[in-house]
Amino acid sequence: MTELTRIPAPDGVAPASAYAHVVMGTGRFVAVSGQVALDEDGKLVGENDPAAQARQVFENLRRCLAAAGAGFDDVVKLTFFVTDMAYMPAVRAARDEHISPDRLPASTAVQVAALVRPELLMEIEAYAILPE
Repeated sequence: MTELTRIPAPDGVAPASAYAHVVMGTGRFVAVSGQVALDEDGKLVGENDPAAQARQVFENLRRCLAAAGAGFDDVVKLTFFVTDMAYMPAVRAARDEHISPDRLPASTAVQVAALVRPELLMEIEAYAILPE
């Protein structure tokens, strides 16, 4: 795990309650493509169920990070793409199962018109920094 510095509220910026505004570190950069709620066989997990989809997405993120030798403690940025902002509580609940509230990464949430398949409710990408 690399040493990361988190700045939840830079001077003159409103405090963040569910993310850090700035996360800094040095080391190797890891980018994880947007993950969706497909299992290892490519089957949808959680049709019309944002909580089930969010749990599967974070499990996929965990596996991708592990493949790079990283974990959620190394994540510096998450981007959430959701087809409805009403899914964000389920996304945050799944995130909180993997990331401690005192180690929250920088984050962006975007509502999109559609994802690559119509049954997908969300896609989440991650950036991490590993020690050199």
